[in-house]
Amino acid sequence: MFLAIAAALILALGGSGCTDDSDAAPPAEDAPKYVILMVPDGMGLSNVTAARIFKNGPNGDPLDFEELPYIGYQRTHSRNSTVTDSAAAASAWASGEKFNNGEISCLDDNGDGVCDGTRINTMTVLEIAEQKGLSTGLVATSDITHATPAVFGAHVHNRKCESEVFEQFLANNIEVLLGGGIATNRSSCLLTATDAAYNANLITDAQNNHGYTYVTTETELAAVPANTGKLLGLFKDGGLTPIYQRGAANDEPTLAEMTEAALKVLGQNEDGFFLMVEGSQIDWANHARDLKYQIGETLDFNDAFKVVKNWAAQDKDRYNNTLVVVVADHETGGFIIEGPYGTLSNAGDTATQATDMAGNLLTDDDANPIYEADLEGFFGSNAANYTTQSANHTAVDTIIWSNNWVCGQAMDNTDLYNIMVNWMN
Repeated sequence: MFLAIAAALILALGGSGCTDDSDAAPPAEDAPKYVILMVPDGMGLSNVTAARIFKNGPNGDPLDFEELPYIGYQRTHSRNSTVTDSAAAASAWASGEKFNNGEISCLDDNGDGVCDGTRINTMTVLEIAEQKGLSTGLVATSDITHATPAVFGAHVHNRKCESEVFEQFLANNIEVLLGGGIATNRSSCLLTATDAAYNANLITDAQNNHGYTYVTTETELAAVPANTGKLLGLFKDGGLTPIYQRGAANDEPTLAEMTEAALKVLGQNEDGFFLMVEGSQIDWANHARDLKYQIGETLDFNDAFKVVKNWAAQDKDRYNNTLVVVVADHETGGFIIEGPYGTLSNAGDTATQATDMAGNLLTDDDANPIYEADLEGFFGSNAANYTTQSANHTAVDTIIWSNNWVCGQAMDNTDLYNIMVNWMN
Protein backbone atom coordinates (compact mmCIF):
# COMPACT_ATOMS: atom_id res chain seq x y z
CA MET A 1 0.00 0.00 0.00
CA PHE A 2 2.16 2.93 1.18
CA LEU A 3 5.36 1.42 2.52
CA ALA A 4 7.25 -0.78 0.12
CA ILE A 5 10.45 -1.42 2.03
CA ALA A 6 10.06 -4.85 3.56
CA ALA A 7 10.59 -7.34 0.74
CA ALA A 8 14.12 -8.26 1.80
CA LEU A 9 13.07 -8.54 5.43
CA ILE A 10 10.22 -10.88 4.54
CA LEU A 11 12.53 -13.17 2.61
CA ALA A 12 15.11 -13.12 5.39
CA LEU A 13 12.76 -13.86 8.25
CA GLY A 14 10.15 -16.09 6.66
CA GLY A 15 6.43 -15.92 7.19
CA SER A 16 5.41 -17.80 10.29
CA GLY A 17 5.78 -16.88 13.91
CA CYS A 18 7.99 -14.38 15.74
CA THR A 19 11.45 -15.67 16.61
CA ASP A 20 14.47 -13.86 17.97
CA ASP A 21 15.26 -12.92 14.38
CA SER A 22 12.06 -10.87 14.22
CA ASP A 23 13.72 -8.32 16.48
CA ALA A 24 16.06 -7.38 13.65
CA ALA A 25 15.65 -3.79 12.50
CA PRO A 26 15.38 -2.82 8.82
CA PRO A 27 18.31 -0.96 7.25
CA ALA A 28 18.63 2.49 8.81
CA GLU A 29 17.97 4.26 5.52
CA ASP A 30 14.69 2.38 5.14
CA ALA A 31 13.28 2.78 8.65
CA PRO A 32 9.93 4.59 8.57
CA LYS A 33 9.80 7.95 10.29
CA TYR A 34 6.10 7.73 11.02
CA VAL A 35 4.84 4.85 13.18
CA ILE A 36 1.07 4.77 13.68
CA LEU A 37 -0.60 2.17 15.89
CA MET A 38 -4.38 2.04 15.44
CA VAL A 39 -6.36 0.16 18.09
CA PRO A 40 -10.02 -0.85 17.59
CA ASP A 41 -10.45 -1.76 21.26
CA GLY A 42 -12.35 -4.99 21.84
CA MET A 43 -12.98 -5.57 18.13
CA GLY A 44 -13.29 -9.12 16.86
CA LEU A 45 -13.49 -10.25 13.26
CA SER A 46 -17.28 -10.58 13.50
CA ASN A 47 -17.49 -6.89 14.40
CA VAL A 48 -15.67 -6.12 11.17
CA THR A 49 -18.03 -8.39 9.24
CA ALA A 50 -21.14 -6.73 10.67
CA ALA A 51 -19.86 -3.22 9.94
CA ARG A 52 -18.89 -4.22 6.41
CA ILE A 53 -22.30 -5.75 5.74
CA PHE A 54 -24.04 -2.65 7.05
CA LYS A 55 -21.87 -0.26 5.04
CA ASN A 56 -21.36 -2.16 1.79
CA GLY A 57 -23.72 -5.15 1.83
CA PRO A 58 -22.76 -8.83 2.01
CA ASN A 59 -21.28 -8.72 -1.50
CA GLY A 60 -19.69 -5.31 -1.06
CA ASP A 61 -16.16 -4.00 -0.75
CA PRO A 62 -14.01 -4.58 2.33
CA LEU A 63 -13.60 -1.86 4.92
CA ASP A 64 -10.57 0.28 4.20
CA PHE A 65 -8.28 -1.19 6.84
CA GLU A 66 -9.16 -4.71 5.64
CA GLU A 67 -7.34 -3.90 2.40
CA LEU A 68 -3.98 -3.58 4.13
CA PRO A 69 -1.71 -6.14 2.45
CA TYR A 70 -0.34 -7.97 5.50
CA ILE A 71 -2.44 -9.85 8.01
CA GLY A 72 -1.73 -12.06 11.00
CA TYR A 73 -3.01 -12.58 14.51
CA GLN A 74 -1.81 -12.24 18.08
CA ARG A 75 -2.29 -13.99 21.42
CA THR A 76 -3.66 -11.67 24.09
CA HIS A 77 -3.39 -13.37 27.51
CA SER A 78 -2.03 -11.33 30.41
CA ARG A 79 0.52 -12.27 33.04
CA ASN A 80 -2.09 -13.46 35.53
CA SER A 81 -5.10 -14.34 33.40
CA THR A 82 -6.03 -16.20 30.24
CA VAL A 83 -8.46 -13.36 29.57
CA THR A 84 -6.78 -9.98 29.54
CA ASP A 85 -8.02 -6.48 30.25
CA SER A 86 -7.05 -3.45 28.17
CA ALA A 87 -4.43 -2.29 30.66
CA ALA A 88 -2.38 -5.48 30.55
CA ALA A 89 -2.90 -6.04 26.82
CA ALA A 90 -1.87 -2.55 25.76
CA SER A 91 1.00 -2.54 28.29
CA ALA A 92 2.37 -5.58 26.45
CA TRP A 93 2.54 -3.50 23.27
CA ALA A 94 3.85 -0.42 25.00
CA SER A 95 6.52 -2.05 27.17
CA GLY A 96 7.17 -5.49 25.73
CA GLU A 97 6.32 -7.57 28.81
CA LYS A 98 3.37 -9.45 30.24
CA PHE A 99 1.55 -7.47 32.94
CA ASN A 100 -1.17 -8.30 35.44
CA ASN A 101 -4.66 -7.12 34.61
CA GLY A 102 -5.09 -3.54 35.75
CA GLU A 103 -1.41 -2.58 35.64
CA ILE A 104 -0.32 0.37 33.48
CA SER A 105 3.18 -0.48 32.16
CA CYS A 106 4.22 -1.25 35.75
CA LEU A 107 4.94 -4.52 37.53
CA ASP A 108 3.70 -4.09 41.10
CA ASP A 109 4.88 -7.46 42.38
CA ASN A 110 5.09 -6.29 45.99
CA GLY A 111 1.47 -5.15 45.94
CA ASP A 112 2.42 -1.88 47.61
CA GLY A 113 1.35 0.44 44.81
CA VAL A 114 4.95 1.46 44.14
CA CYS A 115 6.12 1.61 40.55
CA ASP A 116 9.78 2.51 40.41
CA GLY A 117 13.23 1.09 39.83
CA THR A 118 13.21 -2.45 38.52
CA ARG A 119 9.43 -2.59 38.55
CA ILE A 120 9.19 -0.15 35.65
CA ASN A 121 11.58 -2.42 33.74
CA THR A 122 11.38 -0.81 30.30
CA MET A 123 10.63 2.52 28.71
CA THR A 124 7.48 2.54 26.65
CA VAL A 125 7.63 2.81 22.89
CA LEU A 126 6.32 6.37 23.25
CA GLU A 127 9.02 7.31 25.75
CA ILE A 128 11.67 5.88 23.43
CA ALA A 129 10.24 7.93 20.56
CA GLU A 130 10.47 11.12 22.63
CA GLN A 131 14.04 10.24 23.63
CA LYS A 132 14.95 9.92 19.95
CA GLY A 133 13.53 13.35 19.13
CA LEU A 134 10.32 12.14 17.53
CA SER A 135 7.01 13.78 18.34
CA THR A 136 4.30 11.68 20.00
CA GLY A 137 0.53 11.65 20.24
CA LEU A 138 -2.36 9.78 21.82
CA VAL A 139 -5.91 9.91 20.45
CA ALA A 140 -8.93 8.07 21.89
CA THR A 141 -12.71 8.20 22.09
CA SER A 142 -12.51 7.23 25.76
CA ASP A 143 -11.12 9.42 28.51
CA ILE A 144 -7.57 10.16 27.35
CA THR A 145 -6.25 8.69 30.62
CA HIS A 146 -8.18 5.45 30.13
CA ALA A 147 -6.21 2.20 30.13
CA THR A 148 -5.08 1.91 26.51
CA PRO A 149 -3.72 5.43 25.98
CA ALA A 150 -2.39 5.49 29.55
CA VAL A 151 0.06 2.63 29.08
CA PHE A 152 2.07 4.47 26.43
CA GLY A 153 2.78 7.58 28.48
CA ALA A 154 2.67 6.50 32.13
CA HIS A 155 3.72 3.85 34.67
CA VAL A 156 1.21 3.32 37.49
CA HIS A 157 0.21 0.23 39.43
CA ASN A 158 -3.53 0.60 38.86
CA ARG A 159 -5.52 1.77 35.85
CA LYS A 160 -7.69 3.86 38.19
CA CYS A 161 -4.76 6.22 38.91
CA GLU A 162 -5.90 8.59 36.17
CA SER A 163 -4.77 11.87 37.74
CA GLU A 164 -1.30 10.40 38.10
CA VAL A 165 -1.43 9.23 34.48
CA PHE A 166 -2.25 12.75 33.31
CA GLU A 167 0.64 14.18 35.33
CA GLN A 168 3.01 11.72 33.69
CA PHE A 169 1.66 12.58 30.24
CA LEU A 170 2.71 16.17 30.86
CA ALA A 171 6.10 15.15 32.24
CA ASN A 172 6.71 12.98 29.17
CA ASN A 173 6.12 15.94 26.86
CA ILE A 174 3.53 14.19 24.68
CA GLU A 175 2.78 16.69 21.92
CA VAL A 176 -0.82 15.68 21.16
CA LEU A 177 -3.47 14.44 23.61
CA LEU A 178 -7.01 14.22 22.21
CA GLY A 179 -10.03 12.44 23.65
CA GLY A 180 -12.59 12.50 26.41
CA GLY A 181 -12.06 13.37 30.03
CA ILE A 182 -12.51 17.02 30.93
CA ALA A 183 -10.45 16.50 34.00
CA THR A 184 -12.61 17.67 36.89
CA ASN A 185 -13.83 14.12 37.58
CA ARG A 186 -10.62 12.18 37.03
CA SER A 187 -9.94 9.40 39.56
CA SER A 188 -6.76 9.29 41.63
CA CYS A 189 -4.82 6.72 43.63
CA LEU A 190 -3.20 9.29 45.91
CA LEU A 191 -6.16 11.48 46.81
CA THR A 192 -8.76 10.07 49.18
CA ALA A 193 -11.46 11.05 46.71
CA THR A 194 -11.72 12.66 43.30
CA ASP A 195 -10.51 16.22 43.75
CA ALA A 196 -12.10 18.50 41.13
CA ALA A 197 -9.87 21.46 41.94
CA TYR A 198 -6.71 19.37 41.71
CA ASN A 199 -7.73 17.86 38.40
CA ALA A 200 -8.76 21.20 36.95
CA ASN A 201 -5.34 22.51 37.90
CA LEU A 202 -3.77 19.83 35.72
CA ILE A 203 -5.37 21.45 32.67
CA THR A 204 -4.16 24.87 33.78
CA ASP A 205 -0.71 23.40 34.31
CA ALA A 206 -0.76 21.92 30.82
CA GLN A 207 -1.48 25.33 29.32
CA ASN A 208 0.67 27.56 31.52
CA ASN A 209 3.69 25.38 32.18
CA HIS A 210 3.79 22.84 29.37
CA GLY A 211 2.80 24.93 26.35
CA TYR A 212 -0.39 23.19 25.27
CA THR A 213 -3.08 24.80 23.17
CA TYR A 214 -6.31 23.62 24.82
CA VAL A 215 -9.58 22.99 22.94
CA THR A 216 -12.91 21.51 24.03
CA THR A 217 -15.05 21.39 20.85
CA GLU A 218 -14.74 20.18 17.28
CA THR A 219 -15.13 23.77 16.10
CA GLU A 220 -12.12 24.82 18.17
CA LEU A 221 -10.15 21.77 17.04
CA ALA A 222 -10.74 22.55 13.37
CA ALA A 223 -9.43 26.09 13.92
CA VAL A 224 -6.12 25.00 15.48
CA PRO A 225 -3.27 26.55 13.44
CA ALA A 226 -1.03 24.23 11.47
CA ASN A 227 2.04 25.45 13.38
CA THR A 228 0.65 24.49 16.81
CA GLY A 229 3.42 22.96 18.90
CA LYS A 230 1.43 21.00 21.49
CA LEU A 231 -2.28 20.25 21.50
CA LEU A 232 -4.59 19.12 24.31
CA GLY A 233 -8.21 18.44 23.42
CA LEU A 234 -10.72 17.17 25.98
CA PHE A 235 -14.21 17.15 24.54
CA LYS A 236 -16.52 15.58 27.12
CA ASP A 237 -16.56 14.24 30.66
CA GLY A 238 -15.64 10.58 30.30
CA GLY A 239 -15.86 9.09 26.83
CA LEU A 240 -17.15 10.94 23.79
CA THR A 241 -20.78 10.57 22.72
CA PRO A 242 -21.31 7.36 20.70
CA ILE A 243 -21.43 8.05 16.97
CA TYR A 244 -24.94 6.69 16.43
CA GLN A 245 -26.35 8.98 19.14
CA ARG A 246 -24.91 12.20 17.76
CA GLY A 247 -27.20 14.77 16.22
CA ALA A 248 -26.44 17.76 14.04
CA ALA A 249 -25.91 20.04 17.05
CA ASN A 250 -23.17 17.86 18.54
CA ASP A 251 -19.82 19.66 18.61
CA GLU A 252 -17.56 16.77 19.55
CA PRO A 253 -15.01 15.61 16.98
CA THR A 254 -15.11 12.17 15.43
CA LEU A 255 -12.11 9.88 15.73
CA ALA A 256 -11.28 10.78 12.13
CA GLU A 257 -11.29 14.51 12.92
CA MET A 258 -9.08 14.02 15.97
CA THR A 259 -6.70 11.88 13.93
CA GLU A 260 -6.49 14.53 11.22
CA ALA A 261 -5.66 17.20 13.83
CA ALA A 262 -3.01 14.98 15.41
CA LEU A 263 -1.33 14.36 12.06
CA LYS A 264 -1.33 18.08 11.33
CA VAL A 265 0.57 18.85 14.53
CA LEU A 266 2.86 15.82 14.63
CA GLY A 267 3.69 15.98 10.94
CA GLN A 268 5.67 19.17 11.48
CA ASN A 269 8.53 17.15 12.97
CA GLU A 270 10.79 16.17 10.08
CA ASP A 271 12.37 13.47 12.23
CA GLY A 272 9.03 11.69 12.52
CA PHE A 273 6.52 10.69 15.18
CA PHE A 274 4.77 7.89 17.04
CA LEU A 275 0.97 8.10 17.16
CA MET A 276 -1.53 5.79 18.87
CA VAL A 277 -5.17 6.11 17.76
CA GLU A 278 -7.82 4.16 19.65
CA GLY A 279 -11.42 3.48 18.72
CA SER A 280 -12.11 2.93 22.41
CA GLN A 281 -15.84 2.39 22.37
CA ILE A 282 -16.06 -0.64 20.13
CA ASP A 283 -15.22 -2.42 23.37
CA TRP A 284 -17.88 -0.53 25.31
CA ALA A 285 -20.49 -1.34 22.66
CA ASN A 286 -19.65 -5.02 22.88
CA HIS A 287 -19.87 -4.87 26.67
CA ALA A 288 -23.30 -3.27 26.23
CA ARG A 289 -24.27 -5.90 23.62
CA ASP A 290 -25.53 -3.06 21.45
CA LEU A 291 -25.36 -3.64 17.69
CA LYS A 292 -26.08 -0.05 16.71
CA TYR A 293 -23.39 1.25 19.03
CA GLN A 294 -20.86 -1.34 17.89
CA ILE A 295 -21.22 -0.74 14.16
CA GLY A 296 -21.16 3.02 14.55
CA GLU A 297 -17.86 2.91 16.42
CA THR A 298 -16.31 0.41 14.01
CA LEU A 299 -17.11 2.60 11.02
CA ASP A 300 -15.85 5.66 12.89
CA PHE A 301 -12.57 3.79 13.38
CA ASN A 302 -12.50 2.91 9.68
CA ASP A 303 -12.92 6.60 8.84
CA ALA A 304 -9.93 7.41 11.06
CA PHE A 305 -7.89 4.84 9.16
CA LYS A 306 -8.90 6.51 5.88
CA VAL A 307 -7.52 9.79 7.23
CA VAL A 308 -4.19 8.09 7.93
CA LYS A 309 -4.15 6.45 4.50
CA ASN A 310 -4.88 9.73 2.73
CA TRP A 311 -2.33 11.61 4.83
CA ALA A 312 0.39 9.11 3.92
CA ALA A 313 -0.47 9.31 0.23
CA GLN A 314 -0.05 13.08 0.01
CA ASP A 315 3.69 13.08 -0.66
CA LYS A 316 6.51 10.67 -1.45
CA ASP A 317 8.26 11.00 1.92
CA ARG A 318 5.14 10.00 3.81
CA TYR A 319 4.28 7.29 1.33
CA ASN A 320 7.68 5.62 1.67
CA ASN A 321 8.14 6.15 5.40
CA THR A 322 4.86 5.39 7.16
CA LEU A 323 4.23 2.19 9.09
CA VAL A 324 0.61 1.53 10.12
CA VAL A 325 -0.46 -1.36 12.33
CA VAL A 326 -4.16 -2.01 13.06
CA VAL A 327 -4.76 -4.43 15.93
CA ALA A 328 -7.29 -4.89 18.75
CA ASP A 329 -6.01 -5.40 22.28
CA HIS A 330 -8.55 -8.17 22.90
CA GLU A 331 -11.97 -9.31 21.75
CA THR A 332 -15.08 -8.47 23.75
CA GLY A 333 -18.41 -10.23 23.85
CA GLY A 334 -18.00 -13.19 21.54
CA PHE A 335 -20.14 -11.40 18.95
CA ILE A 336 -21.48 -13.69 16.22
CA ILE A 337 -23.59 -13.47 13.08
CA GLU A 338 -25.66 -16.62 13.02
CA GLY A 339 -28.59 -18.18 11.25
CA PRO A 340 -29.92 -21.48 9.91
CA TYR A 341 -29.46 -20.48 6.29
CA GLY A 342 -27.23 -22.39 3.91
CA THR A 343 -27.19 -19.83 1.12
CA LEU A 344 -27.26 -16.07 0.79
CA SER A 345 -30.54 -16.15 -1.11
CA ASN A 346 -32.20 -18.36 1.50
CA ALA A 347 -31.23 -15.83 4.15
CA GLY A 348 -32.97 -13.10 2.21
CA ASP A 349 -29.84 -10.96 2.50
CA THR A 350 -29.37 -10.15 -1.16
CA ALA A 351 -28.73 -6.42 -0.80
CA THR A 352 -25.48 -5.14 -2.24
CA GLN A 353 -25.57 -1.89 -0.30
CA ALA A 354 -27.09 -0.77 2.99
CA THR A 355 -30.46 1.00 2.97
CA ASP A 356 -32.30 3.18 5.42
CA MET A 357 -35.81 2.43 6.71
CA ALA A 358 -37.35 3.94 3.58
CA GLY A 359 -35.32 1.63 1.37
CA ASN A 360 -33.00 4.36 0.09
CA LEU A 361 -29.43 3.34 -0.62
CA LEU A 362 -26.96 4.72 1.90
CA THR A 363 -23.92 6.54 0.58
CA ASP A 364 -20.71 6.83 2.63
CA ASP A 365 -21.89 10.22 3.86
CA ASP A 366 -25.27 8.82 4.86
CA ALA A 367 -23.75 5.90 6.73
CA ASN A 368 -21.59 8.05 9.01
CA PRO A 369 -22.75 9.32 11.36
CA ILE A 370 -25.06 6.36 11.79
CA TYR A 371 -28.51 6.89 13.17
CA GLU A 372 -30.52 4.27 14.95
CA ALA A 373 -33.19 4.13 12.26
CA ASP A 374 -30.66 3.20 9.58
CA LEU A 375 -29.47 0.17 11.50
CA GLU A 376 -32.95 -0.97 12.43
CA GLY A 377 -34.03 -0.56 8.82
CA PHE A 378 -31.13 -2.54 7.44
CA PHE A 379 -31.05 -5.44 9.88
CA GLY A 380 -34.78 -5.43 10.63
CA SER A 381 -36.11 -8.79 11.76
CA ASN A 382 -32.71 -10.40 11.19
CA ALA A 383 -31.20 -8.39 14.06
CA ALA A 384 -31.72 -11.37 16.37
CA ASN A 385 -29.13 -13.23 14.30
CA TYR A 386 -26.48 -10.68 15.27
CA THR A 387 -25.83 -11.59 18.86
CA THR A 388 -23.24 -11.17 21.58
CA GLN A 389 -22.57 -14.26 23.65
CA SER A 390 -21.25 -12.42 26.70
CA ALA A 391 -20.72 -8.92 28.02
CA ASN A 392 -17.16 -9.84 29.00
CA HIS A 393 -13.75 -9.93 27.39
CA THR A 394 -12.74 -13.19 25.74
CA ALA A 395 -9.44 -15.01 25.18
CA VAL A 396 -9.88 -15.04 21.40
CA ASP A 397 -6.81 -14.07 19.36
CA THR A 398 -7.12 -10.76 17.52
CA ILE A 399 -6.30 -9.88 13.93
CA ILE A 400 -3.31 -7.72 12.96
CA TRP A 401 -3.45 -5.73 9.73
CA SER A 402 -0.46 -3.73 8.49
CA ASN A 403 0.84 -1.95 5.42
CA ASN A 404 4.14 -3.71 6.03
CA TRP A 405 5.24 -7.10 7.27
CA VAL A 406 5.63 -6.78 11.04
CA CYS A 407 5.85 -10.42 12.06
CA GLY A 408 4.67 -13.84 11.03
CA GLN A 409 1.09 -14.98 10.93
CA ALA A 410 1.02 -15.88 14.65
CA MET A 411 2.64 -13.74 17.32
CA ASP A 412 2.36 -12.74 20.96
CA ASN A 413 1.19 -9.24 21.81
CA THR A 414 4.55 -8.52 23.48
CA ASP A 415 6.30 -8.96 20.10
CA LEU A 416 4.79 -5.76 18.77
CA TYR A 417 6.88 -3.68 21.20
CA ASN A 418 10.19 -4.87 19.75
CA ILE A 419 8.87 -4.53 16.22
CA MET A 420 7.84 -0.88 16.70
CA VAL A 421 11.00 0.05 18.59
CA ASN A 422 13.23 -1.57 15.98
CA TRP A 423 11.42 0.18 13.17
CA MET A 424 11.98 3.51 14.93
CA ASN A 425 15.70 2.73 15.14
